[in-house]
Amino acid sequence: MIMPQQTKTRVLIVDDSSFMRMAIRSVLSKDPSIDIVGTAADGVEGVEKAISLRPDLITMDVEMPRLDGIAALKQIMAKAPTKVIMVSTLTNEGAKSTFEALDAGAIDYIPKNVTDSSDAQNIFRQELMRKIKDAMASHMRRPSGMPLAAMRPAAPAISVPQRPTTSKFLGKKIQYVGIGASTGGPVALQEVLSRIPVNFPYGVMVGIHMPKAFTGPYADRLNAKCSMTIREAVDGDILKPGLALIAPGGMHTTLVKQGTHIIVRTQPTSSYPQYVYIPSVDLMMSSMAEATGGAMLGVILTGMGNDGFKGMQMLKQKGGVTIAQDEASSTIYGMPKACVDGGVADEVLPLGQIGFEISKFM
Repeated sequence: MIMPQQTKTRVLIVDDSSFMRMAIRSVLSKDPSIDIVGTAADGVEGVEKAISLRPDLITMDVEMPRLDGIAALKQIMAKAPTKVIMVSTLTNEGAKSTFEALDAGAIDYIPKNVTDSSDAQNIFRQELMRKIKDAMASHMRRPSGMPLAAMRPAAPAISVPQRPTTSKFLGKKIQYVGIGASTGGPVALQEVLSRIPVNFPYGVMVGIHMPKAFTGPYADRLNAKCSMTIREAVDGDILKPGLALIAPGGMHTTLVKQGTHIIVRTQPTSSYPQYVYIPSVDLMMSSMAEATGGAMLGVILTGMGNDGFKGMQMLKQKGGVTIAQDEASSTIYGMPKACVDGGVADEVLPLGQIGFEISKFM
């Protein structure tokens, strides 16, 4: 009996650095499930090869001559929609460009952190392979302004009200909101927080898997696009009405009660070696549930893995309210699925309704 051959993931590498092209090729060529179909040294060549080769996935540098990664990405999404992972520098400018790329349709990003350090090289290799596997399991997300039909097969038309007038949670008492996300989270969080009004009477704490250099610029970006005040959290911050704090990257965040306040405590990763994801949504959410006595709403958005499930489980045990993003609107239905399958999601909603649902608690 002849066994059917497994289809390989066809990858195009676009980077103006010959060192980075070789480094990425070296990592990917070791995986028998990946076929490197080509490389390109700038954005113009990248667009041409994306159209001619039709790869399954593209790794795309941000800063390149002739045509940068953002402009190339926009052309690819318009002419030959493809899953793209951006390769970004660990700088403020690199972070800003990365978030622009995610808005334009990139699936994910990986920090460009290949140095002479063997540890850094190992981390880059592991992250690159994980990101590619995650990307291939993900839904392509529609860039702003692109017709949905260009990105994924049409689904049966379903009439869904944009803002229901009633909520199943009416009468539930909350005082705080905790939100967790990962892959696809930067865009999803912006969608959710942009729906919450400036006079929202509860404090919001957000945990998203993101490098240390990225959380500050990301918070600034959200603050410029949303009505609420949004900034990166620092140790000792108090959760206040109308304020959303982003847990800083590169460390963990816990919440503690001091008097009548809920206080942010940043923690070194060495203090919690059992948590793989950084910052840990489980740790943030469970400590917040404990500190608030369950008087909070927990929300889990798109992301690979199951980080957040244990935190939501504790929140449910303490009488809190929980929402998970639905599969159709998730880039990766991992974190929300863990909550749904584990029975800790009170409501499962499409991304476009979650911010409105949160606002009903006013």
